[in-house]
Amino acid sequence: MPRAGVTVDRLTEVAADLADELGFDNVTITALARSFGVKEGSLYSHIKNMRDLRVKVALFALAELADEVGDALAGRSGKDALVAFADAYRDYAMRHPGRYAATRFPLDPETAAASAGVRHAEMTRAILRGYRVPESDQIDAIRLLGSTFHGFVSLEAAQSFSHSSGVRDTDSSWSAILDVLHTALSNWPGTASRPAAS
Repeated sequence: MPRAGVTVDRLTEVAADLADELGFDNVTITALARSFGVKEGSLYSHIKNMRDLRVKVALFALAELADEVGDALAGRSGKDALVAFADAYRDYAMRHPGRYAATRFPLDPETAAASAGVRHAEMTRAILRGYRVPESDQIDAIRLLGSTFHGFVSLEAAQSFSHSSGVRDTDSSWSAILDVLHTALSNWPGTASRPAAS
């Protein structure tokens, strides 16, 4: 019999908290069972295996991040939308390092198609439409933004910028990078004749 209070949703939330505390790769069935004060075997009434747990945490984190980004984007367009999107992404990664790592966990195509990852793509495409980036080029632009954001927040989390923090603080660099991305999107090849996003 499953222990009272232990549900799939609770297991997922506690695993997400553990991911922030210990690191996503360090979350184990043992650590999760210890958090609930139960034996490992009792958790298998709710999860199939470790991969199943990781997928559940990934889906949870993707949905949580999508909600935060969606709230940040409400009523914004152009550069304001780009900055709000990027800031929400960075803020989430800083507050929830384990959850953020979970958003990068590889999902099978069917699971990914039913996840909040689709919402992330839709929100990114909405920003790109504001810059009038052609639909045929949007996947390239999405990869540009994703690579830039992920690269920066990953390096920041690893304290890779600490050696130069006395020269230039990371917030200033982040702002400068967003200015560059705004300029790049405003001048996307083949769209130079149209007005830039404001």
